[in-house]
Formats: sequence, structure tokens, C-alpha cells
Amino acid sequence: MGEEIKKEFDAEVEFIPSSGGVFEVTADGKLVFSKKKLDRFPNDGEVVSLLKS
Repeated sequence: MGEEIKKEFDAEVEFIPSSGGVFEVTADGKLVFSKKKLDRFPNDGEVVSLLKS
């Protein structure tokens, strides 16, 4: 997923390890995707689509 984001946006991607099953994607301080809120991982291409919107 990180490579997909880098390729699409030529952006820096930072992975921050955490515990408890947390998986969140933020951009410019805005929460874009949260596994905790949706109780699932993103589908292929979903995060890129959300970042484009």
C-alpha cells in the first residue's frame, strides 16, 4: 500500500508501529481510513481513492 501511495502521489509515506490492531491512514493531519472505525482493512486501491477525493 505504501508503494502504491508513493507511486500515485510522489509522496513520503511513514509507517508507525502500534499495537491493538490499530491501522489508520492520515494525510495532512486528516484521518483518511481507520480499521478501528470500520472493523476491516482497506480494499485494494481504496486508500488511494480516498486520498484523491
